[in-house]
Amino acid sequence: MRALLIVAALLCATAPVAAVAQTPSSSEAQASAFEQDRQSILAQAGQFQVRFDMRETVSFQPDYTPLAPKTSGGNEIVRVVYDDGDRISLQHILVMEHEGQSVVVKHWRQDWVWEPETVLTYAGPDRWTLTPVAEADRRGAWSQTVWQTDDSPRYGGVGRWSHANGMAEWTSGPTWRPLARRDATRNPVYDRYLGANRHALTPFGWVHIQDNMKLGTGQGDDGELVAFVQEDVVNTYRRFDDYDPTPGDIYWAATKDYWAEVRKAWDDTIVANGGIGLEEEADAGSVTGTALMGLASQISDGLVTTDAAVLQAREIIAEDTARP
Repeated sequence: MRALLIVAALLCATAPVAAVAQTPSSSEAQASAFEQDRQSILAQAGQFQVRFDMRETVSFQPDYTPLAPKTSGGNEIVRVVYDDGDRISLQHILVMEHEGQSVVVKHWRQDWVWEPETVLTYAGPDRWTLTPVAEADRRGAWSQTVWQTDDSPRYGGVGRWSHANGMAEWTSGPTWRPLARRDATRNPVYDRYLGANRHALTPFGWVHIQDNMKLGTGQGDDGELVAFVQEDVVNTYRRFDDYDPTPGDIYWAATKDYWAEVRKAWDDTIVANGGIGLEEEADAGSVTGTALMGLASQISDGLVTTDAAVLQAREIIAEDTARP
């Protein structure tokens, strides 16, 4: 009987220890959530067929009629530029065919930063500023900064990944954005967007959903912003292997060192000035777009060395930028 009591006592003593050992610590749970977030970001890399669907839905001015829906699409590869753990960069490259010839276009870039202290935000026409992120807002959050085809800034926001209800989804707070080329070329009455971003993984790839309010100054002299129209954007990335990504990868291999130096030139300018002033163009997105993209094409075609192109790129950025 005494032996049975001793065994029972040992079992009772060791059971709580075993239960505690199986319960993840707070730091372990945070590390697991962080890695879930990282893998959700990295899951956006790959080879895709893309559909862009943009629809103005609700007018908020009596004399404004929503434009007809605009849809487009193509084949796009998304490559990891770098993965430093708490910093991840993804480069989008369109890979198309026209009359039997491959057409490669460096597209947008998305940079992700874990618990950022600042984020580069759009501050109105031709201006971006480095905005501090409050400690409570950055805890457990990721910033996403989107860059244009020439790596000049577009917009940035902060949000958190959710992995509830069988979904992996990141949602930003409201962010100001300059007009996209699809709108800027139409000489619209609005001149900026206030939008929220959602990136969500799907069984076939991922989707980028935008909830955009298009705003501009009203007819009065006070310069007050007014809402003109709501736009819903659904950009769908479906994994697709029925095209050859090689031309895009060849372009990226030939130009990635050049683009790394271009990114550094932009970053140095932004940090030095607390932001950046840069004129926007309807067709190119920014005044630097045509020149910087052209230099990359010359490198890819073997017409100029990377070092020579980098020197020209730095001069272009220095000449065309100003304090925000």
